[in-house]
Amino acid sequence: VDTDHVLFAYAERHTQDFVKKLFHGFNGFLQCDAHNVYDVLERGPPKEDGEGISLVGCWAHCRRYFFEAAICKYPVGIQGLMSIRAIYATDDAFRRMPPAKRKLMRAEHVRPLMESFFAWTKQARSVAQGRDLATKALGYAVNQELQLLRVLEDGRLPLDNTRSERSLRKIVVGRKNWMFYGSDTHAEAAAAIFSIIASCRLHVIDPQQYLDEILRLLPYWPTERYLELA
Repeated sequence: VDTDHVLFAYAERHTQDFVKKLFHGFNGFLQCDAHNVYDVLERGPPKEDGEGISLVGCWAHCRRYFFEAAICKYPVGIQGLMSIRAIYATDDAFRRMPPAKRKLMRAEHVRPLMESFFAWTKQARSVAQGRDLATKALGYAVNQELQLLRVLEDGRLPLDNTRSERSLRKIVVGRKNWMFYGSDTHAEAAAAIFSIIASCRLHVIDPQQYLDEILRLLPYWPTERYLELA
C-alpha cells in the first residue's frame, strides 16, 4: 500500500521543543537539512531495542555549497561538484531496484565514491585558510559526513530530500500573499489544507474534486473513522 503523503505543520517558532513534539513516538530515518534544531532527536544513549530516530543528510544541500563556491571560481567548488555528480550518476543506475538490492549495489559502487569524497574534503579542509565559500562548503561536508553516509543504510532512502523541498516551494513562493492569517489557529488550519492539497498532487488526484467529495461526506461521517477518508 502506498502511504506517501505530505504534511505541513505550523509552528510559531522553529525550535527544538516543537521538533520533539512533532516527531514524538516516531522511529526510523529522518532526512533533513543540517539545522541544529533536529540534533535533539538523536541525543541520549541508544535504546536497547534499536528504536529511535537516525538523522539522514541531504546531498543536495551539500552540493549547493560547492555550487556557490564554483560560481565564484573556487577550484574546491568545481572539484566538489564533479565528485558529487559522480555519486549521483552512479546511484541513479540503481534507483529502480528493490531496496535490498539497491543497498547492496550502493555498498559496492557508491560507498567507495563517498568515502573518497570525504577523505578529500577532510584533507582539503585541514590546509584551507580563512573563511570563504570554499571553506564553508568543505566544513559542511566534513561536519555532515555521518549523516550523509546514512543513505547507504537503507535502499529506500534517496540521496536528498528535494522531493520535500519541491512541496514546500509553493508555500515559500506564496507566503507573502498569506502572511497575516489573524491567529495561530488560522495558520494551523491553513497548514492542514496545504497538506491535503500537496498529498493529492503527490498521488495525481484532483485536489478540488477530493475536497468537494470530502466536504459532502463530513457532516454524516463518524468522527472516529476520519482516517478512512485520507
